[in-house]
Amino acid sequence: QVQLVESGGGSVQAGGSLRLSCTASDYTGSSKRMGWFRQAPGKEREGVASIHTGVGGTYYADSVKGRFTISQDLAKNTVYMQMNNLKPEDTAMYYCAAGFSGGNWYSRYGYKYWGQGTQVTVSS
Repeated sequence: QVQLVESGGGSVQAGGSLRLSCTASDYTGSSKRMGWFRQAPGKEREGVASIHTGVGGTYYADSVKGRFTISQDLAKNTVYMQMNNLKPEDTAMYYCAAGFSGGNWYSRYGYKYWGQGTQVTVSS
């Protein structure tokens, strides 16, 4: 069982920045891909970004390309997501995911382990 602990959410104004962190209890056990997802009220959970924990390859949703950056610190078993130029439409609960079993990186059904979520609120 892999446990994921997220932090770094908060409330900012449009144009502001936040950095989310996700620390895994077992980085190797979390398989080779971890991701960040978000879910706004009344909407489906959507993939935001993903990173291959071995080689560091990354994927991003079109809506966040150029604004969000996913990275990792292997020594700390931690994945980060730097979010810049935040927009009101980025408001959502953000979740860290691990235990990728295959398929599309942006599909929630490919991940086995989830964090508890951290709220990001962007005001205009």
